[in-house]
Amino acid sequence: MHFDRLDLRILDCLQNDSSLTNHELANRVGISPSASLKRVRRLRENGVIEREVVLLAPEKLFPTLHMVVEVIMERDHKPLYQEFIRIAVAAPEVKQCYQVTGEVDFVLIVMVADMNAYDQFCDRVLYSHPNMKKFRTLISRKRNKFDTSVTLPAV
Repeated sequence: MHFDRLDLRILDCLQNDSSLTNHELANRVGISPSASLKRVRRLRENGVIEREVVLLAPEKLFPTLHMVVEVIMERDHKPLYQEFIRIAVAAPEVKQCYQVTGEVDFVLIVMVADMNAYDQFCDRVLYSHPNMKKFRTLISRKRNKFDTSVTLPAV
């Protein structure tokens, strides 16, 4: 799919505020509301706009610990990796899961209420996997930046 400057401007606006009305969006990017609607519909149909969500501040709702977990597997075997991915992605505590290169095989971003909840997560997801060699947990003391946007080419 080809993206022109207007597509990129629309995506940039929507990443910052997806609650914009079509009319407001059209005004911001300098096109008619019908053209804006058509472009946004095309971006959705092509899967560029995957979904729209509301971002919450979990620390304002309940106590929260953010963990970065580096996972090293025993063997480099695709079916075992796929099984681990299935289990990790299904765990509600796992907010992000990356298969990476280098000294570790996976990096998980995990959010839990407290250390007891993290211990339960470890027992259920990490220790129970037969291909788990070891993992290292980094506990976030403070989240200084959290950004869900995609860096787009200059708009």
